Amino acid sequence: MNSILQTERLTLRAWETNDLLDCIEMNLDKEVMKYFPAILTKEQTIEFYDRVQKHFLENGFGLYVVENTITQEFLGYTGFMIANFEAIFTPCVEIGWRFKKQYWGKGYATEAAKACLNYGFDTLGFDKIYSFTATPNIKSENVMKRIGMIKTGTFSHPKIDKEHILNLHVIYEIGKSL
Repeated sequence: MNSILQTERLTLRAWETNDLLDCIEMNLDKEVMKYFPAILTKEQTIEFYDRVQKHFLENGFGLYVVENTITQEFLGYTGFMIANFEAIFTPCVEIGWRFKKQYWGKGYATEAAKACLNYGFDTLGFDKIYSFTATPNIKSENVMKRIGMIKTGTFSHPKIDKEHILNLHVIYEIGKSL
């Protein structure tokens, strides 16, 4: 196991091939994917996994698997990606997370994201980190608030149809000095 970060309850680590089955299951869950345009098929999740691996190779950071330190059970992922779609704040480093629904409401997303922010500023040398989600996704927005991020506005996501309910996104940011 290639551990990157450790918290009181969680291990954040590099992806292993056997994580794919858990990720496929998570991405097929309609409730988990409620604030995305669609669930991800098995093939789309494999493509996502390949993009994450490529991002690590090209940038030295990415989305980390989050597992229970004691049971080593896959809970989801948290980490960084470079958002490079066209928006006023891009390209930028984005922090994001996704967890299996049975692990919601236990503080895992907040705990993992706080550890990632510290790692991003202290080890990776980021000056500013962004996060965004569709406006109906209040749970994810609440994580952004709990980790100290500040809402700076909203934007129309260029990869989502303008008429779609998920088009309008909130944008949060945090700087190294905050």
